[in-house]
Amino acid sequence: MTATILVVDDEPDLEALVLQKFRRQIREGTVTFVFAHDGVEALESIAANPQVDMVVSDINMPRMDGLSLLSKLQEADEKKSTVIVSAYGDMNNIRTAMNRGAFDFLTKPIDFADLEMTIDKTIRHVEMMRETRRRQAEAERAHASLSRYFSPQIASRLAADSDSDGMEVHWRDVAVIFTDITGFTTLVETAPPDILGALLNEYVGGMTDVVFDHEGTVAKIIGDAIQVLFNAPGDQPDYARRAIACAQALDAWALAFALRWKEKGINFGATRLGVHAGPALVGNFGGSRFFDYTAYGDTINTAARLESANKYLGTRICISAAVADGAGDFRGRPVGDLMLRGRSEPLRAYEPMLADAFAAPATAQYSEAFARLEAGDAAAMPAFAAVVGAHGDDTLAGFHLKRLLNGAKGIRIHLE
Repeated sequence: MTATILVVDDEPDLEALVLQKFRRQIREGTVTFVFAHDGVEALESIAANPQVDMVVSDINMPRMDGLSLLSKLQEADEKKSTVIVSAYGDMNNIRTAMNRGAFDFLTKPIDFADLEMTIDKTIRHVEMMRETRRRQAEAERAHASLSRYFSPQIASRLAADSDSDGMEVHWRDVAVIFTDITGFTTLVETAPPDILGALLNEYVGGMTDVVFDHEGTVAKIIGDAIQVLFNAPGDQPDYARRAIACAQALDAWALAFALRWKEKGINFGATRLGVHAGPALVGNFGGSRFFDYTAYGDTINTAARLESANKYLGTRICISAAVADGAGDFRGRPVGDLMLRGRSEPLRAYEPMLADAFAAPATAQYSEAFARLEAGDAAAMPAFAAVVGAHGDDTLAGFHLKRLLNGAKGIRIHLE
């Protein structure tokens, strides 16, 4: 690096003396000098030479003295490290200069050995500050990129730690949420572009805020569909519980969102959610040019299939036993053993419930009917009929009653 130094002094012989004393450094390319004769000329020189690294300035000069120049330099966006030169014993000026932000000071007559050491020290300080600013800029850019995927807490931690683990592709146990909107393709084809843009931006923004409130990771946004991860990139021992809580919060937010837009004359579809837990291949799949933190594997596919299962079941949230068991104190009701596409074995699924709904008598009535269905008891049909009779809006009970009326038995469900 070649350091550029601006020397500001009205003594006519100083320029030749400096060039003579530093001829070796100039020849080797370690320093280059620019000269000005007062503060006004110095500011003009800096404007013409923004690469100036430091300023060495006398105090007593015509038009603009060194202390006034120092003040101007400190007001600039990029403050120049300034060394003030003053007559020996002029402590008042030296004190004023240091108070105004001078990096160091020298006394006249100038000792050039002292000047060389002061320049070396100042340039090291300039390089250190530049490196600090560079790292800060990199961290800010990283934070801006990571904020697309991670909650503010996680993004800040990852941006601050450039060597942090978790970005490389590796196998990891995660909980996954998949969301989708019913009838979204029709909405895209019929809604005016400005309305659709505002609608989708508000929806995705609001859903992402809910995810970040639960410290989840947004792995993908494809149109109206959102893929969310928990326990990645950092450890979250309660990731199953977080995933369920987040799914319920997303469901509540989406319901309120759809109601707001319905009042504006826009019929926004229901948001369906599938939640599963298990191993997945997680990391940055964007290569060296792009950052694409996401996850792949059977666990991800299963969460997507659970989301689709809601369409047949009449539910909005469908979660696997892996998530329900991992949560510890899960509140919800069983759906059945689903035969999902791509899986040879059935997957026990549940519908999570909020505390008030779980404690309601209707839940106990449904659970009793489901237990009869699981046991192969012929009384399961009238039991579900009673649930539907008392609670006509219970779509899951209605689903099971319809199955039984069509001759199905047991809790193994082939979704068609």
